[in-house]
Amino acid sequence: MPCERKPMRYGHSEGHTDVCFDDTGKYIVTCGSDGDVRIWESLDDDDPKSINVGEKAYSLALKNGKLVTAASNNTVQIHTFPEGDPDGILTRFTTNATHVTYNSSGSRVAAGSSDFMVKVVEMSDSSQQKTLRGHVAPVLSVTFDPKDEFLASASCDGTVAVWKIEEQTQVTSWPLLQKSNDVINAKSLCRLAWQPKAAKLLAVPVETTVQLYQRDSWAHVGTLSDDLGTQAINVVAWSPCGKFLATGSIGGLLTVWDVESKLCVERQTHEKGYTVCGLAWHPSGGQIAYTDTEGCLGVLDGLSSSSSSSSSTTAAKSTKAPASYDDLFDDDDDRPMDEGIGEGALSPAKNPGDEDDDDDLMPATGRARNRSAFLDDENSLDTGSLKLGLDKFVDDDDAGSAIVPPVAVAAPLRPVYDGPMPTPPQKAFQPGSTPAHLMHRFMMWNSVGIVRGYNDDQDNAIDVEFHDTAVHHAMHLTNSLGHTVADLSQEAVLLACPGTDELASKLQCLHFSSWDTNKEWMVDLPKGEDVRALCLGQGWAAAATSALMLRLFSIGGVQRELFSLPGPVVCMAGHGEQLLVVYHRGTGFDGEQALGVQLLQFGHKRRQVIHGEPLPLSRKSHLSWLGFTAEGTPCFIDSEGVVRLLNRSLGNMWTPVCNTRDNCKGKSDHYWVVGVHENPQQLRCIPCKGSRYPPTLPRPAVAVLPFKLPFCQTTTEKGQMEEQYWRSVLLHNHYGFLSSSGYEIDEEGQSQAQKEQQELLMKMFALSCKLEREFRCVELAELMTQNVVTLAIRYASRSRRMALAQRLSDLALEKANQLQGEEPQEEEEEEPLQYTRRNTGYGQSSSEMGADRQHSSHRQAQEEEVDEEEGQEEHIDDGDVAESKRRGLNPLSKGTAASPEKPSPKPVSKEGRVNPFKVSSGLGRPGSAGGQHRVTNVLDSMMSSSRKPTALLSSSTGKLNKTPVLKPLPPRPKTKTQSTLLHMNAPKAANKKAAEEREPAVCRLKQTEAPPPASPAENVENKKPKTGFQLWLEENRRIILADNPDLEETDVIKEAMGRFRTLSADDRLSWTERAKGQSGDVADMKKRKRGEEESRGDENGQSEADETSAKKKKPLDTSAKLSAFAFNKN
Repeated sequence: MPCERKPMRYGHSEGHTDVCFDDTGKYIVTCGSDGDVRIWESLDDDDPKSINVGEKAYSLALKNGKLVTAASNNTVQIHTFPEGDPDGILTRFTTNATHVTYNSSGSRVAAGSSDFMVKVVEMSDSSQQKTLRGHVAPVLSVTFDPKDEFLASASCDGTVAVWKIEEQTQVTSWPLLQKSNDVINAKSLCRLAWQPKAAKLLAVPVETTVQLYQRDSWAHVGTLSDDLGTQAINVVAWSPCGKFLATGSIGGLLTVWDVESKLCVERQTHEKGYTVCGLAWHPSGGQIAYTDTEGCLGVLDGLSSSSSSSSSTTAAKSTKAPASYDDLFDDDDDRPMDEGIGEGALSPAKNPGDEDDDDDLMPATGRARNRSAFLDDENSLDTGSLKLGLDKFVDDDDAGSAIVPPVAVAAPLRPVYDGPMPTPPQKAFQPGSTPAHLMHRFMMWNSVGIVRGYNDDQDNAIDVEFHDTAVHHAMHLTNSLGHTVADLSQEAVLLACPGTDELASKLQCLHFSSWDTNKEWMVDLPKGEDVRALCLGQGWAAAATSALMLRLFSIGGVQRELFSLPGPVVCMAGHGEQLLVVYHRGTGFDGEQALGVQLLQFGHKRRQVIHGEPLPLSRKSHLSWLGFTAEGTPCFIDSEGVVRLLNRSLGNMWTPVCNTRDNCKGKSDHYWVVGVHENPQQLRCIPCKGSRYPPTLPRPAVAVLPFKLPFCQTTTEKGQMEEQYWRSVLLHNHYGFLSSSGYEIDEEGQSQAQKEQQELLMKMFALSCKLEREFRCVELAELMTQNVVTLAIRYASRSRRMALAQRLSDLALEKANQLQGEEPQEEEEEEPLQYTRRNTGYGQSSSEMGADRQHSSHRQAQEEEVDEEEGQEEHIDDGDVAESKRRGLNPLSKGTAASPEKPSPKPVSKEGRVNPFKVSSGLGRPGSAGGQHRVTNVLDSMMSSSRKPTALLSSSTGKLNKTPVLKPLPPRPKTKTQSTLLHMNAPKAANKKAAEEREPAVCRLKQTEAPPPASPAENVENKKPKTGFQLWLEENRRIILADNPDLEETDVIKEAMGRFRTLSADDRLSWTERAKGQSGDVADMKKRKRGEEESRGDENGQSEADETSAKKKKPLDTSAKLSAFAFNKN
């Protein structure tokens, strides 16, 4: 009985329309260009309910009582169903939405728009949106994968794309459609449809046919075409069971296909030949509703009889036939999976060896009806791929095809897991080259030059061009041997060609830097062994072959070592004495490559640095470039554009330093790398628009990309400084490697890098202090050098963070002890010197111990600070030991005695270098440093009385020495007393240096044996100007002790600080003014004292010169010259 086509009903005004059924099939819902949505109880409903949604309605979808419409006001709206009440706006576009659709569960809605975008919106929370960008023209239609993993879309740009919803990435794209500039001008609406339940096939209407594509592999597996169809197909719709596909064309032709047999089981024509633009199956599968561009609604009814009768030909030999159309599909779900297998087994089957038409999805006959029970079930476990031909069906039946053919032997169906799919191994390639199949290609582009290959009808040649013509002039070589791989260095050009049946593979070297006349040599490899990769180093060449062999040659052609590789080579790179080899460790799976890397170092001590560890690539990527930076650090880049550098300081781990994809404008754009530099930090590459490789002509321009480590929160100031610091550390590791390898390094560049790193640490320290992250401050201080820790102590004390300053002082002491512990013990045993600790009060001058000084590496370190001046030699006599025991040594004094064999760390001031010989009397201007004294002197007093070894902080009173300098004392070999870091007045030591050096040894010995000065008249010079707080403390100390007799000195100072802060501002100011008045008197006393010492120095100068050797005359003369700049009251 043929299908019944009922008379059409007028529904909307002329224009585009769309149609769908509700979940129960009770209602037919249509929309049209009049902006109305009409709800029909049946085709005979004379009074359908109408809902106005806008000026025009382009598409609608209905699920779970929610009606979603795409209206002309650039929105996707929600209405309740069947009430039709507005329920909000789901999403907006910048132009009209063209198509909307639900997923199978009704939890998501996808909408395409004329602004080229596709949005996937959660129904429960419309703010949860995913935007799919990639089309370059208005979107025609969208459809969800029934498994909710993929989404397919068609666009006016002529492509049909498949997207991964969660990752918002395009999986594949097919150029199938005719391009247009708008939806109204498109030749077809191209309403895509995904097969329900099994979700194996995607149906795409293309011209007069329907193309079927397989899920996951995205391979084209079939075409549905009808000779009677002469107009383009507009819409397609799957039956609820997934066995039949209905199509509607521009000419009004309606067709129903049996997808298994690819037979047309029903064909109807629109009564007036209008274009069919809307199509929907009834949930039961027995009815199809359709609309046309004239606003009319029609129904095809009785499809159960039609489909059943037409399908009965394919089941003629079946012992059991369904009684109705519903039984054909619905009863299968109610029967056990094993039922009917025996009947199906009786059906004749084709010989697996017989040839079959590749276009057939399955044979049209010889299939048991009940066989469909295994795949039509919604919960079927079969997830394999659809195969072509009967022989493929038989072989891959267990993999789970979309439609299963008959089998010869009955067996229970068991789901079989095929396991992960192996990845095809990456072929060997030469880094810096373009593919060999190109007629004009780059055989090598590196930092030395360019090797171009030409292979066309006119010429087969190789051109070699050098970036620096001073290395060599350009060369033109005839490629008669058919060389395919090349490398270029400043010594030679290395070429290799594959072998043939008659000729062996050859390795040819043009040694243009040779001093003799024969500048070329060639080697024939054993038969059957081809060169796969090659590279050049400093004085050597290497070639990896197909026999898993790596052969080394000298640059002159002498065969050297050879060894076997663990797997097929992928590529190689050489630099200096280093050889980097990448090979296949095994078979990769799920798109991953399993590569291993070896790093060998030649030279005096040949060793293997990296022992075949896995090469870390990005997910589902392959290696695209391998090489060394200009400074000799191994580096590689994968197909995802991620640049990774070897971090030698982290156990030879690979660190990503750049992602070229972040700088690409389009998805099809790439960067082709030609070189990497660490100083300056540059990635030299060629931008390739729409391809992975550059053309040879015109000559491409080289671009420079910056490095950026993928740190978190790089938009914040903290993240930016962290990224800059660790990038600087990583990209300056090569200094240590080069120096350990015997190469000369740029010491200025190295010091500049260290300065930059310490500045960044100090900035991060200041930021952490501001954020009150004191624990983080200590962590940052651990990365600082000892001298920068001093600045951190000063900053912490200025910020009134005394606990932090105390911890940093402990850290400075620990760093000093570590530095001393690294000194060679043998040198200590040769000339043991006594170094003692002196408990020095606040503000002591170095003149109290300046008679004992010695020329040492400590002196040399200070001479590096003052490049224009020369140091002076001084000796330690016996009196020094006694005085050092009694008073201790000042670690900040310019004349501190130190061992010649044990240099002390050199302080580097961030505020500029200090001249240790320049006479400066900052003491006379206490006001310039008054602000510092109020903060730092308290800390000094606290730490001077502390029992624990600490590093004291002292601020300078002179303008030339504003930054406190911290230097450790070397440990005493024969004493258990712990060394203490002290801060003294370095400028005062410099002021008296000339006078003290000219004092006779007897005078110095007497000064050493004299008791510590206690008289104010004698000691006034050594006292720094007091702050207002100190004056207040002197007068109120007894009151505080009377109130708290049990307090220790540190607690007394803390209590005093608290009481001093409670004073009024005027009182504190008055104490400060009193302190300034006293400082002026101290300055006058100091001037008089210095003048007396200079006069004594002049009297003793001649006798000192007689006693010293000729070697010591030069520093004496220099001191005498420098003393002329000292202040003389006469």
